Order: sequence, then structure tokens, then C-alpha cells
Amino acid sequence: MKQLHLGAFMRPVSIHTGAWRYPGAWPDANFDFPKLKRLIQTLERGKFDAFFMADHLAFLNMPVDALKRSHTVTSFDPLTLLPALAAVTERIGLIATASTTYNEPYHVARKFASLDHISGGRAGWNLVTTANPDAALNFGQDAHMAHGERYKRAREFFDVVTGLWDGWADDALVRDVESGIFFDPDRVRALDHEGPELKVRGPLNIARPVQGWPVIVQAGSSEAGRQIAAETAEAVFCAPGTLEDGQRFYADVKARAKAYGRDPDHIKILPGCFVVIGETVDEAKAKRAHLDSLVHYDSAIASLSIALGVDARAFDPDAPLPPIPETEQSKSGRERAMRLAEREGLTVRQLAQRLGGYGGLSMVGTPTTIADAMEAWIDGAGSDGFNIMFPWLPGGLDDFVDQVVPELQRRGRFRREYEGTTLREHLGLPRPPNRFFD
Repeated sequence: MKQLHLGAFMRPVSIHTGAWRYPGAWPDANFDFPKLKRLIQTLERGKFDAFFMADHLAFLNMPVDALKRSHTVTSFDPLTLLPALAAVTERIGLIATASTTYNEPYHVARKFASLDHISGGRAGWNLVTTANPDAALNFGQDAHMAHGERYKRAREFFDVVTGLWDGWADDALVRDVESGIFFDPDRVRALDHEGPELKVRGPLNIARPVQGWPVIVQAGSSEAGRQIAAETAEAVFCAPGTLEDGQRFYADVKARAKAYGRDPDHIKILPGCFVVIGETVDEAKAKRAHLDSLVHYDSAIASLSIALGVDARAFDPDAPLPPIPETEQSKSGRERAMRLAEREGLTVRQLAQRLGGYGGLSMVGTPTTIADAMEAWIDGAGSDGFNIMFPWLPGGLDDFVDQVVPELQRRGRFRREYEGTTLREHLGLPRPPNRFFD
């Protein structure tokens, strides 16, 4: 019987715009370390594979009148927060987003190697390109990099980062007290990379990560995103809206990976899944409806604008969505929004309200119906598990750990105890060989 994997998608808390306003929610959870500590320790009690933290590199991604309603406007830097969370946990994986568009490979390689050593082998790197054009203005650029160029840089960026990790042999640090030799220079190699986008000498000034490489995660469902996932990723965070969409994505990425000579089992497909739990299905639906009602239209239409890459405020709110041209922003986000509007016949207002909360895959029901739906995805080759999105904190997370996890365990679908200590072991991934020394 196939077991599923569970990540917790944290931004660092809920993705839903109304989450902070829900009765009993912690409005300040995004920026309160003791609360985040409590949340990750609850996830570890639930035996989650990983705590997955998104990141943003710009403040202004929507008009201020809409942005003022967002609880994610302030949050910790992932690679500052996750080492702190590593110190208060023992087994759960720690995945941080780091953009290849507005970082340098040496920085990324060094920081994730540090996180992997600090955590004892629990780090994962969510490799993304930055879609928000406002980020360019924070990094000395007047205009955002084109979509194709972002992915071209990302592919080379991956090669450089992993090459830097491989620059140290696992046995390079001899620490021979008698001879006075701390490391063997023959077991360290400079990368000397010169490519079309990047030039990096190396080597790193930190030993090879515990896992060889931190787990490589990729988020992006465009053609370019699928391609880089097939070539590089070991886990893929995606956003199919239906099981049929998930099955197509799953088959496509696995087939691409196989064509590159990779084992398809070594790339885990983990869609984002927004879960609302009730004692009855009707109660769960009522919770979701109340949560969605807390999203102000100003915020909702701004979220739709981000998804589409155009200013949706100019559209007739009570008319169908008009044709949307392609932009240099997220292509997969635009396509998902357009498909959702077409599939459900939504007006602009209805689509905005849905996306202002969360417009992707949702499971709203009892622990039994949610477990049934998850089994259908796993058995139907739609996913290898899920990145769970919680509707509010801490209640939505507690409900999942205390109610859904035991139901999945009872069915033999999810672990009762961690069997390994590293994120690679949790996900069933091999330790990568060192290209220079193995």
C-alpha cells in the first residue's frame, strides 16, 4: 500500500488572506517566534515530512489599500528563521525558498549547507524564479527579467550551487591533531565555473552538506518550470485544481524525468492542498464560507491581478473574465486562474473572491472524507502526497494533526514514527554522489 508524504506549506503561516481574522486565530503568528515554534513542534508531533516556507522579495506587490489587509506583509527571512526552528525540533524537514533571480549561487550554496549542518541533514532548497516585477527595484534593476531568461539563469544556477556543494569530499576534514592537518587539500576542489549567466570560482568555505545536497524542491508549473523540475527537482510543489489536472501534471513530469535517465520515484509530486475540517461536511463548508467572507474585495481583486499579471480592477466585476494576454509574470498562475473561471463559469468578482482566499485544490470535509480524497489522489497517480495549507492558525493545523493524521495512520497511509533522521530519508530519496570525488 502506497504511503503518502506530507509537507506543511507555511508563509510562514496560512496562505488564506482571511486567516488572521478567523475567530480564535493568531493574528500575529507570521512574526512571532514562540508561536512559530509551537506550530512546527505540533507538525513534528504529527510526523510531517517538512515545514515548507515561502518567501517574497518585495513589499509592494499590490496597491497599498489592498496590501494593508494582508497578514503576510511582514515575516521572517526563511534562512534566518529555519536555523532557529532547527534548534527546537529533531526530525522534521526544513525547506526554504531562495530565488535564483535575485541571489548569487555562492550565497545560496553556503546558507543551505549551513542549514543542513545545523539541522543534522534536514534542509531543502525550494528553487524558484521570482515572478513579482517589483522585486527588480529592490536589487538595482529597472525592469524585471524576462520569463525565459529567468529560467535559463535558474538552470545554470542549480549546476553552480550543486557544484559548490560537491567541492568538498565527504572525508576532506581529517582533523589530525598529531600532524596538525585540519583538512586534505587534495579533497577540496574549486569549481571555476564560467557560463553564459554566471561566473563563480569557489570552493565554498563550509564542508559538504550532511545530505550531500539539501533536497532540491521546485515550484512552478509552466513549460519552463516543468522542464527544470524534470532535470533537477527531487520534490515538486504544484497547484493542480482537480485530480485530472494532477494526473496530467504527474504523468508529464515523471515522464520527462525518466527521459533524462532519472528514476521517476526520485521526484515527488506534492500539490498544495487547502484543508478545512469539520465534524460534518456541512460544518466544514460553513467554516470555509465564513473564512472566505473575511476577504475584502480590494484584497481579492489585487490577488486576481497578481495571478493574471494584469490590473483586474478595470474589468466589469459581474461579467465573465475577458481574454488575458501573456505577461512576464507567472504563466502557470495565469493559466490556473483562467481555467478555474472557465470550468466553473465564474464572474470576475467570484473568481477574485476565490483567489483572494485560495483558488487551488481544496479538501473541505470530515477527517474521513479528506482521507478518502487523499487516497484517491495517491492511488490514482495524481500525487505522491500533499503540501498542506492550513485555513487558520493554530486551530486549522491542530485539527489536521489531531484528526486527519490519525485517520491516515489507521489506514496505513502515513507513518506513525519517523524512520530516518534526514529529509532525504523521510522522502525516500538517495544521497547524491559527489561528481568530483565519488
